[in-house]
Amino acid sequence: METAVTARSIGILDVMVIEERPVRPAARRGAGRKLVSGLLIAAVVPFAVLTAMRLVGYDGNTYTIAALALTPYAGIATLVLGVLALGLRRWWTAAVALVLTCTIAALVLPRAFGGEQKALGGKHVRVLASNMLGGQADPDRIVGYVKEHQVDVLSLTEMTPEAIAGLDRAGLFQLLPHRVLHPAEWASGSGLVSRYPLTPLKLSGASDYKQPSASLDLGDGVRIEVVAVHPAAPMWDRHVWVDEAKDLPYADAEHDIRILAGDFNASLDHSLFRELLTRGYVDAADQLGKALQGTWTNGMVPPVPIDHVLADKRTAIADFKVLEMPGSDHDAVYAEVVLPSS
Repeated sequence: METAVTARSIGILDVMVIEERPVRPAARRGAGRKLVSGLLIAAVVPFAVLTAMRLVGYDGNTYTIAALALTPYAGIATLVLGVLALGLRRWWTAAVALVLTCTIAALVLPRAFGGEQKALGGKHVRVLASNMLGGQADPDRIVGYVKEHQVDVLSLTEMTPEAIAGLDRAGLFQLLPHRVLHPAEWASGSGLVSRYPLTPLKLSGASDYKQPSASLDLGDGVRIEVVAVHPAAPMWDRHVWVDEAKDLPYADAEHDIRILAGDFNASLDHSLFRELLTRGYVDAADQLGKALQGTWTNGMVPPVPIDHVLADKRTAIADFKVLEMPGSDHDAVYAEVVLPSS
């Protein structure tokens, strides 16, 4: 009897063990599913926040300002996350990611399609802007672009005294003899160099020395006003970035045609930059469907378009190019602006 009872007890234990074994893998699978879902949601949330900031027009702090410059790439990232979530059957996460993709696409894809330009019969002004990275940009390449594109006015930022000497040796001032130059060590120097006579102006408030401006006499009674633009990089001082950008002038019928050219440290995805456009300007690249072309990278992030030529909305844009600039972390930007007939 004892033997039978013992056998029966063992049999019951055996059954219990057999019934418990399948439960453990299922529990692991459930935990794994939750982990994957959590990781996907954690990846999507920052892009949701970025998209919301872009939609409401809030640039935020130093880190979000930097992130907003990458908005076009965020659209690619959310598409990848959406497809991954679909493959893993995380339907709600996939839906959110793909809605973000469509939202970002609606914001950025129009920049790849230019609008029809007004037919104007006035003079053509060819503008080149180059950030020299503390004077390290290749002066021969700058002079080569001036010759190739018959540049009328050149905006130089991060221009040092040594850079001016290099440009002189390369023959710049024989081509463009008129100048308003404010050289400084490393990043604070800027200047304008022109084929036409220049008269210094003060259009950029407290940052006038760093963002010099001048009136160009194009002849036949036609004058325009140009500003070399370079507000502080927001990664160093967000408040100075805002203040110096707000120093830039409005364009309106009370003044001559105005052109802003240089390193704005901002893209169309920053509300600060879009506010500048409401002051009476158009972005030359955007007008011709070239506003997705990057102009700056530090080697760790993909190129972002923060160098611009903004032209008075009374003008038309005949050409725009992003030009490689050896020695600098910025490419140069070139625009041909057509003035209204006088």
